[in-house]
Amino acid sequence: MVEPLHDGNVGAIARSMKNFGLEELVLVRPCAIGEEAIKRAMHATDILKNAKRVFTDEEALQGVDFVAATSGIDTCNEKHFARISMTPKEFSQKIKEFDGTIAILFGREDFGLDKGLLRRCDFLITIPANPAYTILNISHAAAIVFYELFATGVERWEPQLASDMETEKLHEYFAMLLDCIDWPEHKKGKTKVMFRRIVSRAVPSTWEFHSLMGVLDNAIKEATHGELPKKRPRKISSKAKKDDAKTELES
Repeated sequence: MVEPLHDGNVGAIARSMKNFGLEELVLVRPCAIGEEAIKRAMHATDILKNAKRVFTDEEALQGVDFVAATSGIDTCNEKHFARISMTPKEFSQKIKEFDGTIAILFGREDFGLDKGLLRRCDFLITIPANPAYTILNISHAAAIVFYELFATGVERWEPQLASDMETEKLHEYFAMLLDCIDWPEHKKGKTKVMFRRIVSRAVPSTWEFHSLMGVLDNAIKEATHGELPKKRPRKISSKAKKDDAKTELES
């Protein structure tokens, strides 16, 4: 943070850093850090206490391989700006494979980073906002940038999806249930199509498939007084699938 004017913003940024796994905070010519900063830092007071305080930009960037600046002004014309800006998401994607130390600069709350410092940066980050008022609070802007950096490196867990064979088995049991409850014959075609649409939109996981199969199995047993029909459901023929598709088109 370059010349922060309000210690509350320093505390809020320390908190955001803790939220998204960042630790090294450098304060360049900062204001006095008091109770407001500690209050806003919440459980990130360790980052606040360990923050490095320096008086020159050179000290702040010592040992840094790449420098990114932040600005509320979008650079839409390359002739008038030293750097073409990118969004926080674009920046996080670009540096994902970088090997080295990267510093992200946030300027003072009233007029941001000076032009001299902006020219020294390798990247310029701008957060898309309402053109009528593009300037965000510095702590809010920092939180958005930190989130994108964190989200880029997170591996999300994805459930195992039900296979085609499993989803077709689901449709077989649903059709069997319609037969067991004497569903009106003239409604069966469209009801099957409706169920197929629901399943297609839901993209069920394997666990969801087994749960639904359990429900259908119990419902069929209830409808047949405790026993499944002797004739187990067979695989849907290609002709049956074509009939369902025809019904869907007609509906």
